[in-house]
Amino acid sequence: MTKIKFCGLRTLRDIGYVNELKPEYAGFVLAPKFWRCVSRETAAELKKALLSEIKAVGVFVDNPYDEVKEYLKSGIIDIAQLHGAEDGGFITRLREETGKPVIKAFKIASAGDVEFALRSPADFILLDAGTGSGVGFDWSLTDGIGRDYFLAGGLNPENVSEAVRALHPYTVDVSSGTETDKIKDFAKMKAFAEAVRNTK
Repeated sequence: MTKIKFCGLRTLRDIGYVNELKPEYAGFVLAPKFWRCVSRETAAELKKALLSEIKAVGVFVDNPYDEVKEYLKSGIIDIAQLHGAEDGGFITRLREETGKPVIKAFKIASAGDVEFALRSPADFILLDAGTGSGVGFDWSLTDGIGRDYFLAGGLNPENVSEAVRALHPYTVDVSSGTETDKIKDFAKMKAFAEAVRNTK
């Protein structure tokens, strides 16, 4: 069954929603340039409140290597998700030095972008149209993809069933699609989770 990641969590109320809905992954944005970014202190507080069976994912965009490593080593996050120009060496070193999984995100606009993503040494690749833009990409570009991937970009409770049915991604990743006025909306999150879990 396709797994679920709710991303862009910022408050203890958000964590309460996630703990009730029990997705496999919960994402915290830790890249300072983005409005959903939370501080290290807030991330630690959110992780402490998160159910232990839900993996905390830290979202980074060209953060310094030592900073990403420290988040993993400290246990504030379980997985690093990299959205910047981090190369294969960065990813390999991070995995070797922390023993933790890495997700590498790729902006997909062509078949060549998918081919490039497939060569990544990351544990998982994430295919997106941007960085938290809420916009999707041409799903047909994933035809025949041969490895597990996270699907992001433009997903919401109304279209996620179609995505799961057509693409069978390892995980669907949503942020703005479950928000109202930039605030997590429990009804939308619940509808999203139910749509994924009820899709055959």
